[in-house]
Amino acid sequence: MLWYTVLILAVAAERVVELVVARRNAAWTFARAGVEYGRGHYPVMVALHTALLVCCLLEPALAHRPFLPVLGWPMLTLVLLAQALRWWCVTTLGPYWNTRVIVVPGARLVGAGPYRFLRHPNYAAVVLEIAALPLVHSAWLTATAFTLANAALLTVRVRCENAALIQVLPA
Repeated sequence: MLWYTVLILAVAAERVVELVVARRNAAWTFARAGVEYGRGHYPVMVALHTALLVCCLLEPALAHRPFLPVLGWPMLTLVLLAQALRWWCVTTLGPYWNTRVIVVPGARLVGAGPYRFLRHPNYAAVVLEIAALPLVHSAWLTATAFTLANAALLTVRVRCENAALIQVLPA
């Protein structure tokens, strides 16, 4: 379980790096008349992602979940692929990437990188990670509960983002 704790702490550290990048990018977009949308769901998203990491540690410890190599190693591979996809999104969007929905009026949609293939590739990475990270150490209750909660949250988030993009980007 020690190595799994290290993995969860590494994911938490990665989240902190994301927040630093997002804060820097928010300042950049606001300096260019960026407009923020969906402030109401943002605290819910932060709480969900924080609780996921906590539950990833609690369920295996409290329910005595074993590490099952046949499940754990493929799920770890998916987690690493999700991280790679997320950072591909971050680097492709550059200063436009954010954990919040902030849109610069008149900016163009990015059609490079993973955005050539998916409209919302960062959310694909989030879905993959939320399902796979708990399953690395057989935390199937956490995987199920947070996958369902994330599906509900992403429904709100994607609608918010799509509406924001339609309002401020050129046709």
